[in-house]
Amino acid sequence: MAQKTDFTADEWKTILASPMLAGMAVTLAEPSGLLGMLQEGMASGQALLDVKRDPGASKLAKALVAEMETADGRSTARDGVKADLTGKSPAEVRQQIIASLTQVGQILDAKAPDDAAAFKAWLKNVAERVAQAASEGGILGFGGVAVTDAEKASIADVSKALGVG
Repeated sequence: MAQKTDFTADEWKTILASPMLAGMAVTLAEPSGLLGMLQEGMASGQALLDVKRDPGASKLAKALVAEMETADGRSTARDGVKADLTGKSPAEVRQQIIASLTQVGQILDAKAPDDAAAFKAWLKNVAERVAQAASEGGILGFGGVAVTDAEKASIADVSKALGVG
């Protein structure tokens, strides 16, 4: 099983940020307004909490969640996201997110081949959960579409970046 010490500090920072990035990729695809963004953010956070309770979850995902429970871990992840995305247009942010997720996939394949598939599948699941968290196009929570075409395309981009089907 791969652990934090198997990665350089920069690689670990990129991996730590990856669940946030997977969720952000979907949120940026179809902004949902304030309530929708809150629901999508909570879905991303719930995906982290679920890893902690799931005995079958990827050991690397469990290590990431354990790191995120510390102030240093949260700060490292947040700083990694801010450094890569600050001062960019929404289109540039989206491109950077996909580039970062591609890098995560490559790092995992090279340094954690036994954990890579499960971890990347989990990241894809984070994106799917965010997409399903808030319906788009409805009025006051009624009607609308559960997962839009733009969100589906974003999930496909996340999958492609990570190299998962």
